[in-house]
Amino acid sequence: MIVVGKDKRAIHVAVNAHLLSLAEGYRSAGINWYIYNLLKHLPEADETIRYTAFLGERRYPGEAGLGLRFSRLPTHRPQVRILWEQAIQPWCLRRAGVDLLHSPAFVGPLVTACPTVVTVHDLSFLLYPEGFRRWNRGYLGLFTRLSVTKARRVIAVSQSTRDDLLRHYGLSPDKVDVIHNGVDPNYRRLPADQVARFREHRGLPERFLLFVGTLEPRKNIVRLIEAYAQLPRSRPPLMLLGGRGWLYDEVLSRVEALALTDEVHFVGYVAAEELPLWYNAAEIFVYPSLYEGFGLPPLEAMACGTPVITSTASSLPEVVGRAGVLIDPTDVQALASAMAHLLGDAALQAELEMAGLEQASRFSWRKAARLTASSYREALTAGGESQRV
Repeated sequence: MIVVGKDKRAIHVAVNAHLLSLAEGYRSAGINWYIYNLLKHLPEADETIRYTAFLGERRYPGEAGLGLRFSRLPTHRPQVRILWEQAIQPWCLRRAGVDLLHSPAFVGPLVTACPTVVTVHDLSFLLYPEGFRRWNRGYLGLFTRLSVTKARRVIAVSQSTRDDLLRHYGLSPDKVDVIHNGVDPNYRRLPADQVARFREHRGLPERFLLFVGTLEPRKNIVRLIEAYAQLPRSRPPLMLLGGRGWLYDEVLSRVEALALTDEVHFVGYVAAEELPLWYNAAEIFVYPSLYEGFGLPPLEAMACGTPVITSTASSLPEVVGRAGVLIDPTDVQALASAMAHLLGDAALQAELEMAGLEQASRFSWRKAARLTASSYREALTAGGESQRV
């Protein structure tokens, strides 16, 4: 174990950051972004707490007030990471004198001397099992249930996810905190000349529809393509940004079957620094997901002033509020009609742009970190535990 940085604050909280990755690809989205932003903002959220991140990503530079402990094991491999979490992590926590462990991705160690807080992002492995490999589904299904039952507190990233936890795992309502994800300040309206230069550099048309997300069944991309095919022939192209996750062959075959290979473009993974430019350049952002624990892409699009069409499923109405067009994700005709209507209504686009900017301003990572630190304190006082001061 390589230790970097020490601090002498009263309470010592460890964060299991072994899913943090600075590599390009689909692992750099979602949960990875959550961990990255928590580590960035937690040290300033509560000055009485000191933090240690356990991780394997040696390129991570750290933050002021954040101690780093790097594992020598290749924990980017799932089996090795699970071994570390369950067998080695408890020993590391005891040796480091940790008062509380935060497991930010579903699963914590089943045996540990200190109390734990677990973040659950969604229950897609339970509600949409067909979208997961069998071993991954089995692991998450068993260990998430055991972890949230054992944890002092559970953080849900949306009210929708909290409702799922209460419904399927029977947790006490008093045990689950809703702490929404934030939106990075880089997601904002950009100057028109900067967007124009980007459009020219990328060879993008003046008008295009945009989707951002990993290519997987839950994102409902097949229905998006079928709805897009119903638009008039003058339709702008559809850009699909995101890594190829799993079970995406049907997406590719549907594009070919509908003769859309010249109009539907698979851009692939795009680095976070470039994403705000894509959102700003797009005329409309479309995200008809079947299920989301939170749904960062619609929030990022709104923060960039891009009109959003998304679904009525799970947490998405909670994130978008009244600032977007909501459709039944299983209704291809409704999705096609929503896209056609919004493409032809400049006034509605302008209205949604302003409403989206206002809605997005309600979410911040600083706020999320502050509420997370409060959840830590609640966990330490629960069950008769005293905080060390």
